[in-house]
Amino acid sequence: MKHKDGQIQLTNAEKLVELFYILLGSAIVALAFNFFLLPNRVASGGVSGISTIFDALFGWEPAYVQWAFNIPLFIAGVLLLGKQFGLKTLVGTVFLPFIVFLSNDMEPATNDPLLGALFGGIGVGLGLGLVFRGKASTGGTDLAAQIIHKYTGLSLGLCVAVIDGFIVLTAAIVFDLERGLYALIALYVTSKTIDLVQIGVRRSKNVLIISKKEEDIRELILKDIDRGVTKLPAVGGYTETERPVLMVVVDQSQFTKLKQIVKSIDPTAFVIVMDATDVLGEGFKQT
Repeated sequence: MKHKDGQIQLTNAEKLVELFYILLGSAIVALAFNFFLLPNRVASGGVSGISTIFDALFGWEPAYVQWAFNIPLFIAGVLLLGKQFGLKTLVGTVFLPFIVFLSNDMEPATNDPLLGALFGGIGVGLGLGLVFRGKASTGGTDLAAQIIHKYTGLSLGLCVAVIDGFIVLTAAIVFDLERGLYALIALYVTSKTIDLVQIGVRRSKNVLIISKKEEDIRELILKDIDRGVTKLPAVGGYTETERPVLMVVVDQSQFTKLKQIVKSIDPTAFVIVMDATDVLGEGFKQT
């Protein structure tokens, strides 16, 4: 990654990695759709859900429906997210229905709608998560989710869930309530899997420590846990005396040891613990 004139420029290798994410993710979504969702009439949102409904009602080829609906949304993506994003999204927009078309005659992996919803949701979430990591979209409502994510800061999983909920409701009316419930299961699993791919399985804890013995605690954290500690200036709201707050980010596996250290030095210390789902920098995931 290079910086030029205040802008980030990707190397050719980085561009190839993003393209690989887009193609692989699109293929996974398409296969999950044909193997799990479509044969079990699980319309778990998105343009794929719309194509499932149209296939049941009119017998229309899902790939053609997906291409047809993606065109105006792709144009909106180019206008709102930029030409570079649009070009990469064009790859997913075209490639995903193409894989759907190629694999439409393959035998379904299961005829159990619950299994179809669970594993279809996992497959779609995994594929979309990879495509999003490639800074693109497969078109359709996940493109709309990218637009909302960019301008609101909401998580991609939540954006996908909110938009696709309307399509799930339509599917419940067209099919039946039970199929709608299966679609909700798939939608929930998809949103969680997207976040899992985006954030990763590694979880960290952001810990704030207020103690009269902050120096002793700081030294032991640096020595025994080998994690950096930040001293934040603070003033007590009741006493109005200055008392630094220690902030330290540790892995889940180190959290128990940190608690033991604090308790051994100052059992009356005030400790605040928060989840840190995406930590970048030395000792953690690199940018």
